[in-house]
Amino acid sequence: MYSMTICENLLIILLVSTSQRLRSPMYFFLGHLALSDIILVTIIVPKMLDVIVKEGTTEGSIISFVGCTTQFYLYGVSVSAACFLLTAMSYDRYLAICRPLHYISMMSVKLRYTLIISSWGLSFMLVLITLVLVCGLDFCRSNAINHFFCDLAPLLELSCSDTTPVSIDIIVHSVFIVLLPFLFIIITYVHIFITIFGISSTSGRQKTFSTCSSHLVVVSTYYGSMLIIYMVPYRGHSVPVNKFISLLYIVLTPLLNPVIYCLRNQEIQSSVIVYLKVCSKKTVL
Repeated sequence: MYSMTICENLLIILLVSTSQRLRSPMYFFLGHLALSDIILVTIIVPKMLDVIVKEGTTEGSIISFVGCTTQFYLYGVSVSAACFLLTAMSYDRYLAICRPLHYISMMSVKLRYTLIISSWGLSFMLVLITLVLVCGLDFCRSNAINHFFCDLAPLLELSCSDTTPVSIDIIVHSVFIVLLPFLFIIITYVHIFITIFGISSTSGRQKTFSTCSSHLVVVSTYYGSMLIIYMVPYRGHSVPVNKFISLLYIVLTPLLNPVIYCLRNQEIQSSVIVYLKVCSKKTVL
């Protein structure tokens, strides 16, 4: 699954970077979403496999404190960037469907680069604040993390310091990174649905809805699991349930994202076919 995820998302990035068919802003954001998925699975899954392989052995799977904090930081950056990128994609769909005559002028090259830089820049800065607070804690209770990666809640359980500042920080960041973008996406889709239902022909409604259906499916699976994990108290659900839900957006979602977009998008399918034909010709030569 890890190998398939890497290959699928690299293919998306390659197609968006080289195909003339995929020059619209939506695919520009999709390429960066694929990049965040690659970072997410790469920072988590290889170490998770090591944990599984060494489970029950004498030494078990070991990770250094620096390695653990690095994993936590890059994980937080990739997840935060994905939230912001999905928000930018919803705004792009809103402009394309609700403001079609002004779409080209409003979604300019400058705006799309501003959205991308802001998404990654805010992610690096916000998660860095949490990282600094976590590194300032004293860890003296245990050195065994009850999870398959260095998530925040299991780390806080190992600390013998006052974790209130970190808890407050994560609540504030959850509002800015998860809740507010999710509410923005809901508002944009309310306007999108109103516009779609206002189209007289059934074929027109179906064609318009197809342009945002893939994004809507990805948002539902991604934000659904995120809201359960981070907006519900950690002790509100069992550790196995927490691990299972984490797997949904760490392993399954990055694997399915390219599949969802390819199955629902004729332009990506056409680009894949063209790319495969070019590769087969080069192989024959």
